[in-house]
Amino acid sequence: MTQTPGRHGTAGSTSAEPYRWRGPLHLYFAKIKETKVHLAALDDERILSLQGVVQEGQPTVAGEMLFAIYPQSLFPQYSIIASVVPGKEVGQLGSLGERFIDDKRIEGTLVQMLDEAVAFVTRNMKRKLIVDDYGKRADRTEYPIRAVREAVLNALVHRDYSFHTENSPIRILMFDDRIEIENPGGLYGRGTIEKLGKVGLDTRNPYIAGALEIIIDSENRYSGIPTMRHEMAANNLKPPIFESSHGVFKVILYNEVLSNRKDCITDEAILAFCAVPRSRRELAQEFGFSTPTYFLKNHVKPLIDQGKLALTLPDAPKSKKQKYVAVK
Repeated sequence: MTQTPGRHGTAGSTSAEPYRWRGPLHLYFAKIKETKVHLAALDDERILSLQGVVQEGQPTVAGEMLFAIYPQSLFPQYSIIASVVPGKEVGQLGSLGERFIDDKRIEGTLVQMLDEAVAFVTRNMKRKLIVDDYGKRADRTEYPIRAVREAVLNALVHRDYSFHTENSPIRILMFDDRIEIENPGGLYGRGTIEKLGKVGLDTRNPYIAGALEIIIDSENRYSGIPTMRHEMAANNLKPPIFESSHGVFKVILYNEVLSNRKDCITDEAILAFCAVPRSRRELAQEFGFSTPTYFLKNHVKPLIDQGKLALTLPDAPKSKKQKYVAVK
């Protein structure tokens, strides 16, 4: 699906009737009334048409994937295959000769698949007990849940829903050292790996992205990639890796803990953390520095000079109440 909402990315519709839908339609309309006051004044059918959910009175692919009782009755492969692989490569066998420790086909609407995929990964990831210097105990998952959720959401929103990929589900592979989440359809339009999370890129499925932004408060403003980077850095893990080749986009999350927290620092992680104003001390503590001076000079000031970070008190740069916020 591309800019147009119909079947295979072109004008058209499916054969399903709108009244066969269930899913979160009631929630969708309630949030439309909260967030889009001009649309809220229209009748429901008109809203669905303008939002690309129906076309000529029939559900589009976006509408089916968002709200149908069982979207896979029409699109069997628009699903997720989630597998836990023993070892670090596909083909390695477990101690009992098993190819997969856990293996599941995940179906349903986009929201249902998102929740079930995150639950699958959560169920299969390791956990460890962390005790800090003050004796406080906390259960830490192998991968940050928010990073996993953003990666799965990214795959669902940006996969290619055209006839070219009808036989290609999204795949989640959990290895001993990493998770790989891949979706059919490489980077769309003018996008490049280098631009990910830094600028707004072309959206393959704007109607799906817009609807999910309303239904689950997802961000349709290229914030998912910075969130992944920030969450991995906050957990002292290697930055996520993004690959796009042969019509497939892949996110790789490694569980390797870095020996030095400072190795996790990236501009994207700083900007993501500063989505809300942050003080000097908050920044230093977040990125593993005992005092702010070095961190501000070498990491924060360059971003200010580039216009990516702004001072909340520009007329008093040395104020103790000074905070730093990402420029949107």
